[in-house]
Amino acid sequence: MDQNKQLEKYRIVRKETLAKECFRLVVRCPDIVKRAQAGQFAHIRAEGFLLRRPISICEIDRAAGTITLVFEVRGEGTKVISELREGDLIDMLAPLGNGFSLLPEKKVILIGGGIGTPPMLECAKFYGKSATVITGFRSASAVILQEEFKRTGAEVILCTDDGTAGEKGFVTGPLRRCLERGSADLVCACGPNGMLSGVVALAKEFGVACEVSLEERMGCGVGACLVCACKSVKNGEEYYARVCKDGPVFNAEEVTL
Repeated sequence: MDQNKQLEKYRIVRKETLAKECFRLVVRCPDIVKRAQAGQFAHIRAEGFLLRRPISICEIDRAAGTITLVFEVRGEGTKVISELREGDLIDMLAPLGNGFSLLPEKKVILIGGGIGTPPMLECAKFYGKSATVITGFRSASAVILQEEFKRTGAEVILCTDDGTAGEKGFVTGPLRRCLERGSADLVCACGPNGMLSGVVALAKEFGVACEVSLEERMGCGVGACLVCACKSVKNGEEYYARVCKDGPVFNAEEVTL
């Protein structure tokens, strides 16, 4: 096994419900914490299922030796994971994939849509007051992690589709305003492809570098099975990148959304 990955069972030290069918697990795993980076993910085994479930790393607490995972129940596998309790052991392969660029002294706009929001929190902790965080959810009942983002010192902008919390509308509205101010060196985003397409288009319009984290179904999680392959472009040539191995974070210019 690659020396940068660890496969073991780890203790869940805290579990919380953040919203309907949305959970936070804090897992003690000092060996993983030493190598984990913002934007990487863990591959979790759900008892009774062959394929593992990929869950983004939300936070890395190096002092405590823990990582935080935030996920939604989207099927039978994640339902089984959601039934784990504090004190249980979790079967986890991590850290996997390539994360976001962390560039000191740069100003960034961090964008999360729905359950694509959690991996942006560790980025916000790195950038602090140099970051603007824009998050989008369907409605107030789905909103998560707002207080955690505020504690990083970042400017935090909340949007909901129906206007029941924050601004009514999509993340592209406040993103355009921020880009018009001309104060961003980099845009980082994670969420559904429709949202990412709008974000990438705006970043390109304003000439700002952009990185996106893709959400794809995965099989092996280590690049062997090609279940998560996505169409990519590099040096003018098309090829299929493996989201689990080459991503999940990509330069926006290199992927087709």
